[in-house]
Amino acid sequence: MRPDELRSHQWYGTDGLRSFSHRARTRQLGYLPEEHLGKPVIAVLNTWSDINPCHVHLRDRAQAVKRGVWQAGGFPLEFPVSTLSETFQKPTPMLYRNLLAMETEELLRSYPVDGAVLLGGCDKTTPALLMGAASADLPAVFVPAGPMLPGHWRGEVLGSGTDMWKYWDDKRAGLIGDCELAELESGLARSPGHCMTMGTASTLTAAAEALGVTMPGASSIPAVDSGHDRMAAASGMRIVELVHQDVKLSKLLTCEAYEDAVATVLALGGSTNAVIHLIAMAGRSGVTLTLDDFDRIARTVPVFANLRPGGQYLMEDFHFAGGLPAFLAQLTDVLHLDRPTVAHDTLREQLAGATVHNPEVIRPRDRPLADEGGVAVLRGNLCPDGAVIKHIAAEPHLLRHTGPAVVFDDYRTMQRTINDPALDITADHVLVLRGSGPKGGPGMPEYGMLPIPDHLLKQGVRDMVRISDARMSGTSYGTCVLHIAPESYVGGPLALVRTGDLITLDVEARSLHLDVPDEELERRRAAWTPPPARYGRGYGALYNEQITQADTGCDFAFLAREGEVPDPYAG
Repeated sequence: MRPDELRSHQWYGTDGLRSFSHRARTRQLGYLPEEHLGKPVIAVLNTWSDINPCHVHLRDRAQAVKRGVWQAGGFPLEFPVSTLSETFQKPTPMLYRNLLAMETEELLRSYPVDGAVLLGGCDKTTPALLMGAASADLPAVFVPAGPMLPGHWRGEVLGSGTDMWKYWDDKRAGLIGDCELAELESGLARSPGHCMTMGTASTLTAAAEALGVTMPGASSIPAVDSGHDRMAAASGMRIVELVHQDVKLSKLLTCEAYEDAVATVLALGGSTNAVIHLIAMAGRSGVTLTLDDFDRIARTVPVFANLRPGGQYLMEDFHFAGGLPAFLAQLTDVLHLDRPTVAHDTLREQLAGATVHNPEVIRPRDRPLADEGGVAVLRGNLCPDGAVIKHIAAEPHLLRHTGPAVVFDDYRTMQRTINDPALDITADHVLVLRGSGPKGGPGMPEYGMLPIPDHLLKQGVRDMVRISDARMSGTSYGTCVLHIAPESYVGGPLALVRTGDLITLDVEARSLHLDVPDEELERRRAAWTPPPARYGRGYGALYNEQITQADTGCDFAFLAREGEVPDPYAG
């Protein structure tokens, strides 16, 4: 690409007053003409902040990216964008995923940039950055934040999230005390980086690599490994080449790429959250991806990554076992190998020579953890638009179960009353939480792993059937039916369930059924009244007006629809 063909040339390269002003203001920033004129301008979008432990090292990684851009003859400019911390942001960073996507899109469109490097990794940042970049459709490379180091406590190797849920239940069951819990606080998360289990963060960064928008192997490099710095620099070098070759994201994010990402997520035993995010990401790329696609592909791939929460190992083990290239090399019979990636002309070329170094971590296809992909899509009168369950993380005896419902109208009520003896909850009951979907949550928080009552934990019960219109942490486990659509807040069937109603779950039949006659459900529907709006103004009001349901990705309707958005006139 010639210098006068670069997008940034509109800002810097003409003879008008505006171009003169842009060059003068760039001198004000301290840059010489030789440093930027005629060179690809690369936006480095950084989700670093002091309160996001998953991203606390990205300030340094941005410097490595810029180093690579300089080396390749580009001109890097770092932009701070919203930091979505799964750890701290309430009610949930899912409420703000679309806000970061909007910020990404509009920043890339309105500034003089030719390409972008996107730094993220904590659960919602990966889809948000890629959704916005796909809508802007410039050349882009994604730099995953990388998993943190494994946790350690009293000789045990810990997985963040997964072991948090386990030991918290141990505390409630009286098996450990405050001293042990205090030690766990210091041993559970030992370094910068996102969760090192196959939770949502690792699932989404693996999906990004499978889509072909990261450097090969990038998704599993530990955050504090020197290889992570080198990967960041390589990404900076590569984006300059992509700009010169005019390789926009639309050339990479095709229907075939999204099908491969779905197959990857399912074979990894990845997070149920990936269902919502990949559907939304695909929509921004002009690709229709549905729940039925997930269920169809799930029946064609086994789960053969032995990673927590469904397996034994952690992301550092996966990385040194060969990482995603080695994993995908065992999945080539279902992948579209002739599509391009940011690093190679074809995925086939990218996977050539990739080898599994530890067959216990990346198992042979004939010795999988599960014969089918790790997420099942359910249908029935309780979820006419679908629901999902991570059945490989559930107790097998609960995958076909009928039991009476115990209904909680909201999360706070559930927290306050779950241990109430008057509820007389047994292990056979089905715990039902409503009011926790996209609008009702608001933002569809990770409330779906409802706590088991203390008295049952003390009896040794560690799993029950739990149903909600919420999401679940990808690090969690249990027989949790999630993403009920439509949600109860908008009058979905979940709003009509009453305590004592029988509910039947049959994962093999892909069925979730409320055993109540249709006539009775119609009477209840006639008596149902919509809840009041959560927000009277501000971003929350915009969110409530525009958010779509879980089965269509929870994007904003005005962002998901088709329509041209012109580049600005730079004058």
